[in-house]
Amino acid sequence: MTVELRGSAISACPACAAMPAAETLARSRAAMSDATISLSLPSIHCAACISGVEGALARVPGVTEARVNLTLKRASVKAPGVTAEELVGALARAGYEAHELDAGTIAATRTDRAGRDLLMRMAVAGFAMMNVMLLSVAVWSGAEAATRDMFHWISAAITLPAIAFSAQPFFGNAWTALRAGRLNMDVPISLAILLALVTSLWETMLSGEHAYFDAAISLTFFLLAGRFLDHRTRAIARSAAEELTALEVPRAWLVEDGGERQVPVAELAPGMLVRVRPGARMPVDGEIVEGRSELDRSLLTGETVPVFAEPGRAVSAGEVNLTGPLVVRATAVGADTSLHRMAELVAVAESGRSNYTSLADKAAKLYAPGVHILAALAFAGWWLWSGDVRVALNIAAAVLIITCPCALGLAVPAVTTAASGRLFRRGMLIKHHTALERLAEVDTVVFDKTGTLTAGAPEVLGLEAHDRRDLELALALAEGSSHPLSIALARAIRARGVAAAEVAEVSELPGYGTRGTWQGQEVRLGRPAWVGAPAGAETSTALKLGQGAPVVFRFADALRAGAEEAVAALQARGMKVVLMSGDTTPAVEALADRLGIRHWLAEALPGDKAARIEAMQAEGARVLMVGDGLNDTAALSVAHVSISPASALDAARVASDIVLLGGSLAPLPEALEVARKAVKRIRENFRIATVYNIVAVPLAVAGLATPLIAALAMSLSSITVSLNALRLR
Repeated sequence: MTVELRGSAISACPACAAMPAAETLARSRAAMSDATISLSLPSIHCAACISGVEGALARVPGVTEARVNLTLKRASVKAPGVTAEELVGALARAGYEAHELDAGTIAATRTDRAGRDLLMRMAVAGFAMMNVMLLSVAVWSGAEAATRDMFHWISAAITLPAIAFSAQPFFGNAWTALRAGRLNMDVPISLAILLALVTSLWETMLSGEHAYFDAAISLTFFLLAGRFLDHRTRAIARSAAEELTALEVPRAWLVEDGGERQVPVAELAPGMLVRVRPGARMPVDGEIVEGRSELDRSLLTGETVPVFAEPGRAVSAGEVNLTGPLVVRATAVGADTSLHRMAELVAVAESGRSNYTSLADKAAKLYAPGVHILAALAFAGWWLWSGDVRVALNIAAAVLIITCPCALGLAVPAVTTAASGRLFRRGMLIKHHTALERLAEVDTVVFDKTGTLTAGAPEVLGLEAHDRRDLELALALAEGSSHPLSIALARAIRARGVAAAEVAEVSELPGYGTRGTWQGQEVRLGRPAWVGAPAGAETSTALKLGQGAPVVFRFADALRAGAEEAVAALQARGMKVVLMSGDTTPAVEALADRLGIRHWLAEALPGDKAARIEAMQAEGARVLMVGDGLNDTAALSVAHVSISPASALDAARVASDIVLLGGSLAPLPEALEVARKAVKRIRENFRIATVYNIVAVPLAVAGLATPLIAALAMSLSSITVSLNALRLR
């Protein structure tokens, strides 16, 4: 259940899961279909700026509506057929700085606003609690008659508006649940707060000795503290499906008889010709009909080395054209592209993950009805026995307060926060609120190869065996290319203190390599087949001067720091370690042998990885997936729990539950150990809360605990749970 706060929805119950990613994806597509563009306006500061911006936007042909939000410094523009660049240009001419905002930025800001709203409510409750407690001390110290009544009324004046504002998440969620004919943890919370207020007002109007405004506001503050801790663990998570959708190119250059023009991708159809410039991402699945270049397919396959692209080669949406212009005939567009299908696969996997039932969820299922029945029985029993509604109401309030789920609500977020802090100091960021619980259940670890177990950057082998002249020529040509192998080769040669030779007329031939003239002879650096060198199984590039024999430079992917130690430690703990990669069989087999990994899979497509992990989990395995690429996103989402390095693609980091902030894999085994200890502490906290209720509830039902004593006991149990969680630090 959720409650709307300032236009943004937040979880009002720690037991409630996030909305499925499929719905988020559907909303993002619906928003796109409305042709609404969001712009950031960092320089606006007054009402005149609002009028100026809205006027400038209204004058752009095609704009149907423009609204400016001064607080957020944003503009929302409905403009079918108008590009963001046109709007930004119009505002620049009017003297306003503007930038286009993507859906991910907007969603992240909404999440931040929800967190600030919770924090503000908690701050108001805390401030009110301190003031009411000061007044209560005077009452406890012996204030009588008119003085006591005055302090009670002042406490009421502070508590009532503070609770009306601070407790809105509980009240709203409880009302929503009751309207749906269901119970949740916020129903007894709301009843306890309201009953404490009603009882206190009644006592105050009757000049009674005891009022429980301090208990009501303290209860609200402690519950909001637990709610805020839980929100912090959820706030970082965003939809990986949404990130994948952001990779889809919104506009493309359509080639027609009269030239070319930029059109929305939604207007493309199979058979149309699209021009893809160097550095641009493929907007469609298709086949190259003109041009030669090299393609970066690492997002889809994990291959670090670009592949040669020429007419007749199939391409997929999301691939990056590196060196030369290409003309592609579309075979699949929009929802039919491979990238879009991958986004849908991830959305389905994320929705399945949201079905995981945490320890808090399991406890909450039995808690709410039990508390209601107990409080109702206590009220009915004391009313029938004493005939005094006032006494029965006080005891029912005490039962509700003493059983209020502060300790239960803090049991999980307190431990999660402590464990997250410990792992953060070791270079790991916990993103998902149930990640630690799932990590503790892991028995199988699946690693991607490129960018995960390896550094993802080519490293030159045996450079010292080459002549200095060859190194000077290779450096001169490599510096004229943006190819990853050329960049790595140039960096390695410069590190040896070698200067580039004076090579004239250096030019790059897209898809092949670089060539120039040195001392009247042509010199080439590029694909082995282009320079006449034999192509081996390993990654290589070759240099040839005139009619001389080619010189081959070989490359390998360096191991990521801590990879050997992490794999060895995991296997020593009895875990099954698997290597899955889209790379070639020889490369995957060589890395598996080097690390002692017995189970491996090569040339795996994104769907293959996800399917293999699903098959393992169907057989009872609990799989941890560690990956970094777009081709790993579906596997990261479908795994029981997932980790990606900070260097990973945005979509992979979003799909994962945990992010490695450093460059080493060494913290992985420790994370598993901390997760197991965290689950142990969570179970201990539940036992503490259970023992507390077993002892305290009979006292409340027997009439031996006033609502004030119940509030103190509830606070003591919450503090005990929090201190137990801190043992993880």
